[in-house]
Amino acid sequence: MSLDSVSSLRVGIAGLGTVGATVARHLLDGAVSNVVVTRVSARDASKDRGFDMQNIAFSADPLKLATADDVDLVVELMGGQDGAALDLVRAALKAGKPVVTANKALVAAHANELSQLSANTGGAVVPLAYEAAVAGGIPVIKTLRQGLAGNQLQQIAGILNGTCNYILTRMDEAGLSFEAALQEAQEKGFAEADPELDVSGVDAAQKLSILSALAFDLRPDVSAMAVEGVERITEQDISFARQFDCVIRLIGVSRQADGKVYQKVTPMLVRKGGALAEVSNELNGLLFTSQPLGKLFLQGAGAGGGATASAVLADIADLARGDGQALFDRATADMTASASHQAPESEYYLRVGLADKPGSMAKATQILAENGVSIEEVVQRASNDGDGFLPVVFITHEVDESSLDNALKALQNEKNICNGVLSLPIFAD
Repeated sequence: MSLDSVSSLRVGIAGLGTVGATVARHLLDGAVSNVVVTRVSARDASKDRGFDMQNIAFSADPLKLATADDVDLVVELMGGQDGAALDLVRAALKAGKPVVTANKALVAAHANELSQLSANTGGAVVPLAYEAAVAGGIPVIKTLRQGLAGNQLQQIAGILNGTCNYILTRMDEAGLSFEAALQEAQEKGFAEADPELDVSGVDAAQKLSILSALAFDLRPDVSAMAVEGVERITEQDISFARQFDCVIRLIGVSRQADGKVYQKVTPMLVRKGGALAEVSNELNGLLFTSQPLGKLFLQGAGAGGGATASAVLADIADLARGDGQALFDRATADMTASASHQAPESEYYLRVGLADKPGSMAKATQILAENGVSIEEVVQRASNDGDGFLPVVFITHEVDESSLDNALKALQNEKNICNGVLSLPIFAD
């Protein structure tokens, strides 16, 4: 269906939670010219959502939006990787109806099928817009597809999860434990009751896989990506990082070099003064490196009803102007397959519990040296645990990941002198 053939774009919204209700209210108030809300779907038709539904058709079954004669554009805001959300998006695309979604899990998990439906349904592109799926209100998708068009992307690095960023910020600024910071995030609505998807790094990895597809023509596949969450970060790590004039942030990096793309999501030390170090609380931030532009930094609200609704409204406005695109520039079957590649050389933060006895430090440094890990700085503290092990932090010179892994395995095998190891890359921006 060509949107140019309709005088007003008739929108059907599935899901009237915080985001869906905000989108509906703004559209009804005329936020986007020539757009009308004609049909909605939600669990409860009688619930007060802050706008008049008297002249809007209600469908208990969201799938009816895909076939309803009074809907030109389907807005999916139910959430969920599978189930009703997937069924609706799939049915709408097959029916030739453009879709707007904020559902990054659905896009990342079903990119193969959705890209095929979006790019090839009936021999014509059926737009699938998803600005709200990555980094909330930051226009990162438009930046990649439009603002950086013609540039050669080299690296995307970003803080892509507001929950983790809030937790790490509060651990640093208020001295909270991970558990206390997480509870505070939940109380303020920045974290779900079940925060596993966020704190494990998976949410950020899903978003990074979408950005990598746009930037590097890489088929989305979170399983091919190295992913580590923030659960192991302690108040001790936050304090040590401060001594090195750094903060800890959960960073997603996608970097192209020598014809290969390296992707990783992990906590990293970020030196104060750098762009990503200044991204605090629930904000998101992205740093693009490309040629001929060089570096570009974007920061803004990465989560929350207002930020997400803003991105959804922007997508609707694009489609109302006839500026729709397929999920990606081509079906993912034609993209380069994601693969796990060796990380570029980096400096690392190593926190090691060393036995409080003569020779422990000498043995540890010997193991590191034998595996090609050169030490730049060392900080040692008296143990507060009474377990006979002292927390020691090494800052390494640049080292390749395989050499570091070999060194860490060797350290962990020396159980008489070593009790636990944490390694974090140091981000170089």
